[in-house]
Amino acid sequence: MKTLAFAVAVVAALCTAVPASAGTVVAQIDVSTQRMTVKVNGKTAYNWSVSTARQGYRTPIGSFRPKRLEKMWYSTIYDNAPMPYSIFFLGGYAVHGTNATGRLGMPASHGCVRLATGNAARLYSLVRQHGMGNMRIVVTR
Repeated sequence: MKTLAFAVAVVAALCTAVPASAGTVVAQIDVSTQRMTVKVNGKTAYNWSVSTARQGYRTPIGSFRPKRLEKMWYSTIYDNAPMPYSIFFLGGYAVHGTNATGRLGMPASHGCVRLATGNAARLYSLVRQHGMGNMRIVVTR
């Protein structure tokens, strides 16, 4: 009887750990073109201009999972700069919204991946809908 109760508890935990709408969300960021392509379940959903690290700074290259989400965050390093819809993926590095949309499409950040705030909200919503464990951020040169 204990084994059956344990099995039921494990199945219940697994069923509630993954959102019902779970799918795969991949944000592919190409530093050389300053573009992000968002794929949901393998299909391109969005293609946006971004800004990555300007000269003297770096945006990490690799494949990452989100570590935490912050609907509104203020930089603790760079003059309390607003970082709406932040998806943190490595230490203080995040994908987040910016109001400096005139700089999108060219390197401009201290290392984060910036995109228009409305697009950041869409990506943030996808991550909330599908779950952080079902999202990857892939940064290439």
